[in-house]
Amino acid sequence: MDFATFQEQDQRLIILRALADELDGHLNETLLQKHLERFGHRVGRMKVRTLMRELELMGAVRLHEPATDILVAEITARGQDHVERREAIEGVAVPSRRPV
Repeated sequence: MDFATFQEQDQRLIILRALADELDGHLNETLLQKHLERFGHRVGRMKVRTLMRELELMGAVRLHEPATDILVAEITARGQDHVERREAIEGVAVPSRRPV
């Protein structure tokens, strides 16, 4: 696997983990961009939107576009299963085990 592929898989995992950590499972693209930056991925808003749409195609998130021009992601059961290591999604980094 090349480094660009590794980065994108890691970015998708970071998005899913951020959503899974939210009580309602929702975050907008601006907050997801800040989560990515926190883990060393400095990407623009269009890249964040692309990652969100890819996760939607994988069935890991549902996207909502309220009246504003900001995209909101909601984690699905499949995305949650990936984060909790019950089912792997191809194209998303495998999460490490979290301490209990």
